Amino acid sequence: MVHNFVIIIVVFSGIIFAVARYVRTPKGKYNLHMLLLTMPVMKNITMKMAVARFSRTFASLMSAGVSVLDALEVTGGAIGNKVIEKELKEAALQVKNGKQLSEPISKSPHFPPIVSQMLAVGEETGQIDTVLVKVADFYEEEVGTLIDGLAAIIEPIMIVILGGAVGLIAASVMGPIASLSKNIGS
Repeated sequence: MVHNFVIIIVVFSGIIFAVARYVRTPKGKYNLHMLLLTMPVMKNITMKMAVARFSRTFASLMSAGVSVLDALEVTGGAIGNKVIEKELKEAALQVKNGKQLSEPISKSPHFPPIVSQMLAVGEETGQIDTVLVKVADFYEEEVGTLIDGLAAIIEPIMIVILGGAVGLIAASVMGPIASLSKNIGS
């Protein structure tokens, strides 16, 4: 049993090391970010966090007078998700060719439709920064609500797991004591 346990530990450590090393590569990081955007629970959190960061950063840069192309490049790097960064680089190319920013954003599967609609309104009124600040506020609140809900779900599960672990330890300690007292009594 001890020999197999050591082998299992070595194999799991090797797997963890290999995955960690792969994730440090550009392709691995991209694949990890794509995985986060496809996992059921993580998809919503990751997407909403990325939209909030995009909106806040892009709005700040636009209000500071940075050009749209430079703002898109900086914002893409600040989001922290390589998949969305790639989409923003592609959007920058389309903007460079004369399209409105709301057009490529509307075709992106990772940006909700409301973002492109609000961008379109901002482009028409000339107040992209004001509109995107409101979008950022909305999505930051959404992320907070999602995380609070997740914590509310995880908390009872952790209590049950810890209670089971304490019960197992108590049974492990009390079993031999009961057996010993039974043997002494006979």
